[in-house]
Amino acid sequence: MNTKTRSTKTGALPAFLTRDPYITRLVLVLVLLLAFFAIVKSGPFFAVRTWQSMAVQFPEFGLMSLGVMFTMFTAGIDLSAVAIANVTSICAALALRAVLEGQPAATAPSMATATAVALGIALAVGALCGLVNGVLIAVAKIPPILATLGTLELFGGIAIVLTDGKPVSGVPEAFGAVFASRVGGVVPMPLVVFLVCALVAAAILGLTGFGTRILLLGTNEKAARFSGMRVASLLIRTYILSGVMAAMAGLVMLANYNSAKSDYGASYTLLTVLIVVLGGVNPNGGSGRLSGVLFAIVMLQVLSSGLNMFPNISNFYRPLIWGAVLLFVICMNEGAFSVRRLIDASRRLLKKGTQQ
Repeated sequence: MNTKTRSTKTGALPAFLTRDPYITRLVLVLVLLLAFFAIVKSGPFFAVRTWQSMAVQFPEFGLMSLGVMFTMFTAGIDLSAVAIANVTSICAALALRAVLEGQPAATAPSMATATAVALGIALAVGALCGLVNGVLIAVAKIPPILATLGTLELFGGIAIVLTDGKPVSGVPEAFGAVFASRVGGVVPMPLVVFLVCALVAAAILGLTGFGTRILLLGTNEKAARFSGMRVASLLIRTYILSGVMAAMAGLVMLANYNSAKSDYGASYTLLTVLIVVLGGVNPNGGSGRLSGVLFAIVMLQVLSSGLNMFPNISNFYRPLIWGAVLLFVICMNEGAFSVRRLIDASRRLLKKGTQQ
């Protein structure tokens, strides 16, 4: 079949849509959501301030989702991302207060020093938490879902001990002002942070051997071991990367709320898993696309912001909605996989019968 015939059969859809059914579904659902809100809430939904508010909100769980995506590529999962984000934001807030304590007014040099110290501490804490996860999974051989469920409680407990269960306030306003700024007066700084991290993730997956190896590891761990891959080191680095992404999310949360607490973003644990699975990443590892995860982040933020415009819909329904969507997507993906296996088996039988 030549290119002209193939393009006629696929219609006017772009090539990347016809190549990836997950992306196609996400784009179609996103278009339908936009069309629905355009009809029902056209004025407030398409106001610039609404989209700027979305760009401030979704980097929190979007950054965590990027980390969970890397772990799921290896057939693992990171349920502790929210706890890591909270404990790193608490450490950063305490560092900011300690460095600037006793100063009547924060000068530009002192604020820059305090921010650099807080950033370094947050990234170090995030990497350390990821290291703990990686060692438990790669060395102690604890299943990822159990290991990270345990560290979710562990890191959450550390956050409670550090704060006595109270919010850490008194964060210098200059720190929040940096993240509240807008590039060119339009693009919020949290969105810029998210885009930079997404570009780093794309570079890791597309330009480095590390990105290729984690996908191979998720496809077949036994084959990866026989091929000479250092599986333990690979897993540890993957979970460290997830911890660093969660730490960046913690810094964004700290700036958005101007405080830190042990239970901020409690609903993000389910949401991050939903985003990654909805984006087409195989929970069994080995396949998935960053573009699918990005589309899923935008789609769920559009849905969440749209629901905010209906005061009769309580926020208590959201966990129910996210859980139902997650189960539906998993069932749909597993059903499609079973159908493909059935078709492949039928083709093999037909081919065998023809040869005989």
